[in-house]
Amino acid sequence: MKDSMTGIVHGKIIELDEEPGLPDGQMVLVTLSRASAVPSDDEGREILRRAAGSWTDDIEGLDQYLEWNLQQRRPNLQALAD
Repeated sequence: MKDSMTGIVHGKIIELDEEPGLPDGQMVLVTLSRASAVPSDDEGREILRRAAGSWTDDIEGLDQYLEWNLQQRRPNLQALAD
């Protein structure tokens, strides 16, 4: 179990970015601090490594996701080029 995790606050609910490794209903102590919006290079590599590992049994799904992601970024890339 990790000592710290990141997530998003939705009112009184905190949606964690990954499974906490605790049973459902487990009481926990939460200490809040604002997370950095941009991960460091090392953190980014670790995030990418974990995400890529989740696609190892679904290569076609990965291809579809990457294509979707590219389509979502195209308008922003065009605006930067102008």
